[in-house]
Amino acid sequence: MMLRRFLFWLICLAAATGLGWLLLRLLEPGGWTAAKIVMGIAFLGTLPWTCICAGNGWIGFLLLVFSHDAVRATFPISDRPATPVPRTAIALTVRREDLTDTLPAMRRLLDDLDAAGHGNAFALFVLSDTPAGAEADMEAAMVAGFQVSDPGRIHYRRRRENTGFKAGNIMEFLDNGAGGFELMLTLDADSIVSAPAVLRMARAMVLEPRLGIVQHLTVGMPSAQAFTRLFQFGMRAGMRVWATGQAWWQGPAGPYWGHNAMVRIAPFREHCRLAPLSDGRAILSHDQVEAARLAAAGWHVRVLAQEAGSQEANPPGLPEFLARDARWMEGNLQYVHLLGQPGFAPMGRWQMVQAILLFAGAPLYLVFALAAATAAASDAVSAFPAGIAAGLTFAWAGILYGPKLLGYVEVAMSSTLRRRYGGLGRFLAGCLTEFAFTLLLDAVMTVSKTLAMLRLALAGRHGPATQNWALQNRRGRSVGWGEATRLFWPHALLGMALLAGFGMAGWKAALWSVPFVGGLVVAIPLCVWSADPRIGAWLRARGIAAVPEEIG
Repeated sequence: MMLRRFLFWLICLAAATGLGWLLLRLLEPGGWTAAKIVMGIAFLGTLPWTCICAGNGWIGFLLLVFSHDAVRATFPISDRPATPVPRTAIALTVRREDLTDTLPAMRRLLDDLDAAGHGNAFALFVLSDTPAGAEADMEAAMVAGFQVSDPGRIHYRRRRENTGFKAGNIMEFLDNGAGGFELMLTLDADSIVSAPAVLRMARAMVLEPRLGIVQHLTVGMPSAQAFTRLFQFGMRAGMRVWATGQAWWQGPAGPYWGHNAMVRIAPFREHCRLAPLSDGRAILSHDQVEAARLAAAGWHVRVLAQEAGSQEANPPGLPEFLARDARWMEGNLQYVHLLGQPGFAPMGRWQMVQAILLFAGAPLYLVFALAAATAAASDAVSAFPAGIAAGLTFAWAGILYGPKLLGYVEVAMSSTLRRRYGGLGRFLAGCLTEFAFTLLLDAVMTVSKTLAMLRLALAGRHGPATQNWALQNRRGRSVGWGEATRLFWPHALLGMALLAGFGMAGWKAALWSVPFVGGLVVAIPLCVWSADPRIGAWLRARGIAAVPEEIG
């Protein structure tokens, strides 16, 4: 494992060195100014996350393309037959959710487990944190009607207080309702798992007694919404490569994403009881902390990097996506307070650092863009170094988006995979459309994440997630121009100001800035059009950004 980790860090170092050299070549002409120094500092600050993408991306790609069995290479498991499936509690955590689609999915899972001959080993527990009121009453009525079909295996409990949020919900169940169960399958309201995927995780638990968590790779469900299908088309390619590479070098100290995973109850109950932070706040992003505590206690946490059988729903539009991202950001940034605490092994601390870096780079990207526009506007006389600027941009994008791009290459290289995506023509159309969408979206997200961090800093310990957890919309909807303008007018104004600053240095500088600021200029129409059902229907009719489950 040490050699694998050395290789990962070597790839990261090579990527950082190359990007640093290109940055120096870009900034040197014309001498150093305050704006250029700020550009350099901000860009260097983004390199840790960018280089992680290089390490995970290249390792995952090489395994997927050249390994006989990439899943087995990252998740070694015995070939001997497994004993009967242990008693397993299916823990479905909900809070202010529409269960219209969730409960039928759970019925299908139980029926499929029955058909596989293992139904008696499983029972479903709907664990609710929905506050008292009309929503809770409707939820209870829906579950009561659902229980009639299988009263011996379907259970419902709603807490009066959601102490500790989801982590507290799970732990309270383990303390008071999980007697007689050895394993727990953790699911969210938007989780879809197949019986073979569940049995695959259970078998791994049986064959590896020190395995504390099996985290299954999870992909997005087919969607007719333009925003969702484009986002998850790229996310699927990137996560397959990323998860494979990460699982290979992290081994038994991998991550946990909190859902679509199998947990061994006894060690989880013993080691994953999370105390509040020193200021009294509950830990929101509990999953990485739980994985780190299990690994520190000698238990294995592994990612099963296999796509088949594990799905989730992604947000239907940009407003919902921003709301989810803000919740995740608030939880991940809490890890700053945990890094110095005892009880974590080095890899566990790294998992938390990586989760912080996922969001911490956003303000630095924005500072880089602001400083670059300032440098361009203040030195309109000197010729813009278009060649080296383009080289830096292509290298940066190729590394940052490397896992996704390499995932696309993997599919294009395989006739079997190409057929699963509807043929090479449809697949390439999806790749090009998705990548253009991602460049626009990421510019918007850079500003939105920065604004969310500022709001969080001003709110202090009473952050948005601790104040309220709104009903999550998981169904498609249109977004009107008024709503989009209210949400994204600051992005649009900032984008036009930045583009004007670059334009003062000439058309080449303005063109170079498009990957960084273009999405800001079109943020309002991007929000409206990506939620427009007509555009989603147009993409679906042509098979653009279709996933294999949609094609059939």
